[in-house]
Amino acid sequence: MCYPPDPLSLTGLSRIVEPSAAAPAEKTGIAWTVRPPVVLQVLPALETGGVERGTVEIAAALSAAGARPVVVSVGGLLVRDVERAGARHITLPVDSKNPATIYRNVTRLAQVIQECGADIIHARSRAPAWSALGAARQTGCAFLTTFHGTYGAGNRVKRSYNSVMTRGELIIAISNFIAGHMYQVYAVDPARIRVVPRGVDLEVFDPAHVSAERVIQLSRAWRLPDDVPVVMLPGRLTRWKGQLVLIEALAKLGRGDVRCVLVGSDQGRHAYRRELEETARRLGVAAQVQIAGHCRDMAAAYMLSDVVVSASTDPEAFGRVAAEAQAMGRPVIATDHGGARETVLPDRTGWLVRPGDSDALAAALETALSLDEAARGRIAGAAMQFIRETFSLARMRTATLSVYDELMVRRYGSG
Repeated sequence: MCYPPDPLSLTGLSRIVEPSAAAPAEKTGIAWTVRPPVVLQVLPALETGGVERGTVEIAAALSAAGARPVVVSVGGLLVRDVERAGARHITLPVDSKNPATIYRNVTRLAQVIQECGADIIHARSRAPAWSALGAARQTGCAFLTTFHGTYGAGNRVKRSYNSVMTRGELIIAISNFIAGHMYQVYAVDPARIRVVPRGVDLEVFDPAHVSAERVIQLSRAWRLPDDVPVVMLPGRLTRWKGQLVLIEALAKLGRGDVRCVLVGSDQGRHAYRRELEETARRLGVAAQVQIAGHCRDMAAAYMLSDVVVSASTDPEAFGRVAAEAQAMGRPVIATDHGGARETVLPDRTGWLVRPGDSDALAAALETALSLDEAARGRIAGAAMQFIRETFSLARMRTATLSVYDELMVRRYGSG
């Protein structure tokens, strides 16, 4: 698979959507050119994850801006969040990859479009996107996609399946890296790409909004000793997230006072969890490595950390962990590919290391853990400013609504 050497050099390939100056992003999100649209977002399920969180965030932004948000999925833990955001949720089996079910979902979604009077159907995943494309063609509804990842395009069949995410009238890419991937692998016309980076909720990820009690409670739950340096890697337990690389780097670091916390669910990958535990024992760092499982208070978790690591061996499409950690003023170490090249400023807000290189990661850990108070303060200030100015949730919401507005103008004119 071909990845661009520097995603920031791809700005000319794609249009970065800037927030509208017509209205404060935190309040209305946008001043609609035609009228507030009815937007139908479609995704497989509403469990945990970045796609799901983004769906809820955009539903809330649409509602606040006077539009009508509707979400279709098979259901899940976040259905209540969608409804609290002011959206209607409709349950359909759009998570299925069965061709017959995908075909039946075309008719089901077409009925939903007609019932809701939807102007735009916004597909966020491949299987439901095939149904959404068919429904859009049946009803004349505008079809929009968000390209959330590289999707593994190793052969012609997979590329054909993935290609539905490039068939939107407009396509949202969540980073310049993803825009470059779409251009290189799928030959997407850059004029159809709108780069809207993921956003960090600065009301949640703000050190001033995290009480000492929350941090203490989490520290006790994780049984962390007092006054020990904490290295944290957030991410579900799966091999490409790089937990094994971090454990190897910890062993090479050779500092027995450091505690390493792996935050994330194994999602049934019990064999991989056992492999992590066995590797830590074999390398003599079992007492320093803790698998903490899912955490519901990530803001407090970041506050507990002296350095946050994203060791992904495959490129992150965006890299929410690095952005959230910097918003909390924490130095970050990320791998030098994918979206991390856009979310980390090397030697200013963190460090980038070669993917899978435990020696380089160990060296970066030594640098980060050796910072004096003044240096940590400079990094914290630069990191928080960078995220606030570049990757805020308010900017992401308003930029996404601007794409909806553009589609409405294309369809109905500017009035």
